[in-house]
Amino acid sequence: MNATNDHPEPARIESLVVQNYRALRNVTLSDITPLVVLLGPNGSGKSTVFDVFAFLSECFTDGLRKAWDRRGRFRELRSRDSEGPIVIEIKYRERRDAPLITYHLEIDEEGRGPVVKREFLRWKRGHPAAPFQFLTYQYGKGEVVTGEVPEPKDRRISKPLSGPDVLAVNTLGTLAENPRVIALRDFITGWHLSYLSADAARGNPEAGAQERLSPTGDNLPNVVQYLREQHPERLEEIFRTLRRRIPRIEKVEAEVLKDSRLLLLVKDAPFSTPVLSRFVSDGTLKLLAYLTVLYDPAPPKLIGIEEPENYLHPRLLPELAEECQQAAERAQLVVTTHSPFFINPLRSKEVRVLYRTPDGYTQTRLISEMPGVQEFIDQGATLGELWMEGHFDVGDPLAMGEA
Repeated sequence: MNATNDHPEPARIESLVVQNYRALRNVTLSDITPLVVLLGPNGSGKSTVFDVFAFLSECFTDGLRKAWDRRGRFRELRSRDSEGPIVIEIKYRERRDAPLITYHLEIDEEGRGPVVKREFLRWKRGHPAAPFQFLTYQYGKGEVVTGEVPEPKDRRISKPLSGPDVLAVNTLGTLAENPRVIALRDFITGWHLSYLSADAARGNPEAGAQERLSPTGDNLPNVVQYLREQHPERLEEIFRTLRRRIPRIEKVEAEVLKDSRLLLLVKDAPFSTPVLSRFVSDGTLKLLAYLTVLYDPAPPKLIGIEEPENYLHPRLLPELAEECQQAAERAQLVVTTHSPFFINPLRSKEVRVLYRTPDGYTQTRLISEMPGVQEFIDQGATLGELWMEGHFDVGDPLAMGEA
């Protein structure tokens, strides 16, 4: 992938803490890399971690109540046999040399609706300095320290919110006097969580260029149209990669029909005329859709890809993993998978195994911390081979319970 230095350095999440969110009763992901891959058998909790990012993103774009309703409210969201609020905490840096910022969110339920029990932003500037909260709210009431570089001595301003189910960062992140809050709001609303469906990508949407692929990929023709009109060099880069991965593909076009719908056409190199997208293989469409996200001229702040192995030939998965590694120079990526082929080219510190303990809750372990694994890698073994041969001390899909 070319042109990796044409955008500002992206913000990065360095750790994630989740409590009381479905099977994630108490999970911490620390030392998160630009590309983090969640590996594990079915039911291990990979999709739940992925959904934490989706839930937080939807809280900012659609509001807490809608995100909470979509997931069955607390009856389905809170961990079984558990009490207390749902807690989501991320630690991130706006750039590599910036202070570490903590965003902490606690969600509880009162009456028939969700409430923000506690929400704060905290950072530490300089080695001797103590961390301090420059935004703190409970049930819609609290204070914020304004300014580009908020300090403990700065004046705190009380700004009540419109209700106890409103996120303070989402509201105050629209006000010019709160640049650090704005930065977090922009960061989270700029996430792209992908649930690609080949069937959705086969549709014929109304014509009109669109910059960003939808979560399901149903606007793929619109994105191709946008790239053709505004970024033809990036579209050609996507085509070159597609031809390298699937050699028979020559080009893809988005044609406007008389009724203003868009038709996606794919041309195989040996033939003179293209074919309709509905006759193209699922794998070809999904790979094209993934590439439009990974090669986005204005990449999302965070990209989530769930189970990319679905409908893709196993030999294409290591290639896609390498594309994800390169894209991670421009945006942070979170990928869930249970494919040994996808993880083969990855570094051990990029992959975490999720597993259920005997009490039914999810835990996670870095491959790089598993005894003996690095020695095998130093001798030329790949991660996928080691997993299939049983060298990981957790994550065996046939194990009934793990320590």
